[in-house]
Amino acid sequence: MLAEPGPLSRSDQWHAVTASFLGWTLDAFDFFVLVFLVDTLAAQFHVTKGAIVWTLTATLAMRPVGALVFGLLADRYGRRKPLMANVVFFSVIELLCGFAPSYTVFLVLRTIYGIGTGGEWGVGASLAMESAPGRWRGILSGIVQSGYSIGYLLAAVAARFILPLWGWRAMFWVGGAPALLAFYIRFRVRESEAWKQQPAPTVGGIVRTASDHWKIFSYLVLLMTLMMFLSHGTQDLYPDFLKSAHGFTPAVISYIAILYNVGAVLGSIAFGHLSESLGRRRSMMFALVLSLAVIPAWAFGGSLALLAVAAFLMQAGVQGAWGIIPAHLNELSPDAVRGLMPGFAYQLGILFAAATNTIEYALRDKLGYGWALAGFEVATITLLILVLALGSEKKGKSFVQPQPVQA
Repeated sequence: MLAEPGPLSRSDQWHAVTASFLGWTLDAFDFFVLVFLVDTLAAQFHVTKGAIVWTLTATLAMRPVGALVFGLLADRYGRRKPLMANVVFFSVIELLCGFAPSYTVFLVLRTIYGIGTGGEWGVGASLAMESAPGRWRGILSGIVQSGYSIGYLLAAVAARFILPLWGWRAMFWVGGAPALLAFYIRFRVRESEAWKQQPAPTVGGIVRTASDHWKIFSYLVLLMTLMMFLSHGTQDLYPDFLKSAHGFTPAVISYIAILYNVGAVLGSIAFGHLSESLGRRRSMMFALVLSLAVIPAWAFGGSLALLAVAAFLMQAGVQGAWGIIPAHLNELSPDAVRGLMPGFAYQLGILFAAATNTIEYALRDKLGYGWALAGFEVATITLLILVLALGSEKKGKSFVQPQPVQA
């Protein structure tokens, strides 16, 4: 006779999900702070804007290293301690960035910061999904993933209010606050029951298990690369597109950005919830169809109102598909490497899609800005739908094993 192991209390489940959501939100905040400081830092360090943009590339390039290191630690030693170490790590480096005396020091710090920011998503997502009730896994997946968009919003708010009052260094000092999250994890978050049932005995064993499942890992990397083409291809250059192609002022562009980030949060939660009834892949494809349908208005709209609505719907679809990713990747990953595989695939996807902006910018010179964005995303979404249709899913997979009941 079998019975489910003693489940976490509802309070324990919410603490785990909250810790993951806050970690991802604050991680995104710390990353996107720099986006609003390119001109300021170029003047401060007497370098070109390209040199500051290069620090973003250095951060992204190191993210797979962080996913590998902290993912291995999460499968070997549990989710809580590596997550606490990760949060403290990237927060302290972010704080130190505010004291950087030169560009060289700043570049080194942003490179090291990439290790920390690369480790948070995988460890936090595995903790949240393993702790979440099965029937709520979809919507909680969307809530966790929406932290990315909320972190972006918070960075925009900081740029609006903190930067004018206290300067660029204070932006990074505020970014050190997430270290306090480690205390919350230490005292309120319980270790994952799924990990406690089958902890990995050695790091070598984790690597062997991951190697044995190279086919599913390769599929996840392909999926995440296309998902990165989708998100970065619709977000990164769109403000510049609105400025260059339509002549909108920075204030107008910021309001449009706020609007489409709200759409991103709502889409992430809505489609995450929908995936519990329609399945992970089908819900992702529905979200992608929404984005595909609004591309004409998103890229070629002739009025501010039409472009704003299209941008809102575009990101509702884009992040709607993304909201399902934490649940989908954790369900597809083998139990013994759930701390490593989702996050490592996620960050390798970022690395392989790093040329997104370069490709779109090159297409702009040949096709025009609107056609460059539209053509790139039509191709990306079509491939994504095909990859999802040919893939598999394990919606509702149990992460814990039933235990025998004593007679």
